[in-house]
Amino acid sequence: MNYYLNIGTNLGNRRGNLYRAVVALTLQAGNIATSRIVASKPWGYHSNNEFLNVGVLVRSHLQPHDMLQRLQALERKLGSGSHRDEQGNYADRVVDIDIIAIDDKVIDTPTLQVPHPRMHLRPFVLQPMAELAPAWRHPVLHATAAQLLERLSQQD
Repeated sequence: MNYYLNIGTNLGNRRGNLYRAVVALTLQAGNIATSRIVASKPWGYHSNNEFLNVGVLVRSHLQPHDMLQRLQALERKLGSGSHRDEQGNYADRVVDIDIIAIDDKVIDTPTLQVPHPRMHLRPFVLQPMAELAPAWRHPVLHATAAQLLERLSQQD
């Protein structure tokens, strides 16, 4: 399966955080592909700390929930705590690894939603996705990442 991930960081040595996460994924999964780094303002909350994000394509035979567990363990290993504050709002983070898509699968469970339910609202997810997988089409919205990015820019 092709797993499309997005890694974000807005605390500490952000480039170093991305590098450590990509190296750890490479050690676990072998050959991976990465997008260019995208800088963005925090999405969904206020912070003075700008994010750096990178898209990653991982090919794996792991089942989706097993992959999710490995990614969450990797986040903890890299020093990331909860991504939410006491009120349940987004918070700054050392490393956040999200599964954005898995081929053309649609998964909707309490612990995993694929494609990511807010990917079409986030340029910092769509730009790397368009770079890594230009032919991929959202299985629900029936559009490529580039088309979703264009729709989003027209709304601004």
